[in-house]
Amino acid sequence: MKSTLTHRCARMAAAGTLSLALLAGGSAALATAATPSPKPSPSGSKYASAAPGSLTIKASVTEAKVGDKVTFTGRSKGLSVGSKVVLQHKNNGKWTTLHADTTIKQGSSYSLDYKVNKKGKEELRVMDGKTVSPTVTVTVK
Repeated sequence: MKSTLTHRCARMAAAGTLSLALLAGGSAALATAATPSPKPSPSGSKYASAAPGSLTIKASVTEAKVGDKVTFTGRSKGLSVGSKVVLQHKNNGKWTTLHADTTIKQGSSYSLDYKVNKKGKEELRVMDGKTVSPTVTVTVK
């Protein structure tokens, strides 16, 4: 009986040692396999971080007269209800915020009115933080 107990203890010790060795070796291999290799990022790129959502825009008309009211509508994706959306136009190559804003409503939509007062082609967009819509063009006569 004493030899059976000795054999059991020896087998348990061997099994424990083998299990410990496998776990230690396996976790080291797992740690090296799970560590992702660093990927190069475009240094100095102004597009390194993505915007949190998206915006669409549609103008009620593509041609208007000076003083006419144009309604801009659209939808948002990934932006919270109540977020402020501002209208911008391109002025001498730079985007300038106009005095027209609204909030995103339930259903992720928005609508805002703007009175056009400058002749020519107006490039317009809406913006919420870093999220901007595509550009629409309204020709003002």
